[in-house]
Amino acid sequence: MAIEAPAARPANPRFSSGPCAKPPVFSLDRLADAPLGRSHRAAVGKAKLSAAIEETREILGVPADYRIGIVPASDTGAFEMAMWNLLGERPAEMVAWESFGSGWVTDVVKQLKIEATVHEADYGRIVDMAALNYDNDVCFTWNGTTSGVRVANGDVIPADRAGLTLCDATSAAFAQDLPWDKLDVTTFSWQKVLGGEAAHGMIILSPRAVERLESYAPAWPLPKIFRLTKGGKLIEGIFKGETINTPSMLCVEDYLLALAWARSVGGLKGLIARADANAKAVADFVETRDWIDFLAEDPATRSNTSVCLKFTNPEIADGAAFAKAIAKRLESEGVALDIGGYRDAPAGLRIWCGGTVETSDVAALMPWIEWAYQTELAA
Repeated sequence: MAIEAPAARPANPRFSSGPCAKPPVFSLDRLADAPLGRSHRAAVGKAKLSAAIEETREILGVPADYRIGIVPASDTGAFEMAMWNLLGERPAEMVAWESFGSGWVTDVVKQLKIEATVHEADYGRIVDMAALNYDNDVCFTWNGTTSGVRVANGDVIPADRAGLTLCDATSAAFAQDLPWDKLDVTTFSWQKVLGGEAAHGMIILSPRAVERLESYAPAWPLPKIFRLTKGGKLIEGIFKGETINTPSMLCVEDYLLALAWARSVGGLKGLIARADANAKAVADFVETRDWIDFLAEDPATRSNTSVCLKFTNPEIADGAAFAKAIAKRLESEGVALDIGGYRDAPAGLRIWCGGTVETSDVAALMPWIEWAYQTELAA
């Protein structure tokens, strides 16, 4: 017997956790002002890049004495750049509770071969951030994109720390309140919370990070694409829009559109409120069903962007195959695209709830998940 499908459908089925849904106002013709075919070093290109940096500063509330740079290769490039430039001056504390944090551990321990203490937690849990030695350099993700687990706040990070804090904030920036005084290096990419295009990363440096860059030279060679200093001094141009390599001015225009939209919905507070409302729509559904639950065990550390769910029915023999079939069925119906759990994560679904997603679409999706679950269970 066929199970009746819900009547309502999400207007936008894009719930991918990266690249994420475009802002609701997006259309290609709104990028017509992009200076295509022009040098990014021409006045018009520099002005666009500088505007992207300063708008980022204003919306995120980044302190005036912090540097913001546009760098290559998305958040991965930005965080790699930070590690290769800054680490090695002292031991490191490597923190991981999901796949991307584990990747940074691999880089530091196996590639850079820095003396490091590794702190790990299983998917759904988080490392005790209070147990870290902040006189060492600390590398961590603020929001675990593949686990749906985030740092609740930065209260345990001491103001008088001797080491630097390096934070991969790619699924947190523009959706969660980041404590800038506790973060020395912060990285993210355009394609996450603001739904920008891929391949460009952002790196934000505190005065303490700049001081380290100008007083310490790592033992290993740095490729040109990673270099932030010249002659022992910070290359200030990088933080004024003079990028290391050639950026896509079409992508820059797209990011400027996203920033303008962010301002129109109330800036950071508005974006956080939109993400919180989306995550609540998922929570309201989950709390009334006994066959599905959050991967994140503690509500205090539950992400409001990359919301990860697991099926709890013990009668499901092959959880991975079941979750994959659910995601495939939802995609074939055109109601949810790309919501399968991350390949290294426990089996389940991952629903992007960042501010570019409409709450009405999340609310419309949830009954479809129940329909797919019941249909697959009866198959």
